[in-house]
Amino acid sequence: GEAVRFPDLPSPDELIAGTYREGSTRTVIINQFERSPEARVACIKAHGAVCSICSFDFGKVYGPEADGLVHVHHLHPIALRSGEYEVDPIRDLRPVCPNCHAVIHLNGGCRSIEVVKEMMRQSQALQQA
Repeated sequence: GEAVRFPDLPSPDELIAGTYREGSTRTVIINQFERSPEARVACIKAHGAVCSICSFDFGKVYGPEADGLVHVHHLHPIALRSGEYEVDPIRDLRPVCPNCHAVIHLNGGCRSIEVVKEMMRQSQALQQA
């Protein structure tokens, strides 16, 4: 498959060595949707702290200090709902690692867990070919 490009960034082969400016400040106003910490805990208790897509487990890789570290993904995006709603942590949430979570939402999308798993399978098949 074709490499994913971020719209406003040059490709790595277009970049040149040197220095770049960072650290300036700007004001950003956003809507932030409240998430229930209890729902997060219930999701992890039900599904485990292992990525639902790639099976990555922070505790196994980094040891006890990282045990339980995982993102919790809403299968139905909060931003598409209007106002408060009831969430069922077992039915509506899944644990995912930060990498898979980034791919789910890559370029503003909201891919399903099944689609991201298929992306991984296709990529692995290409690498083995």
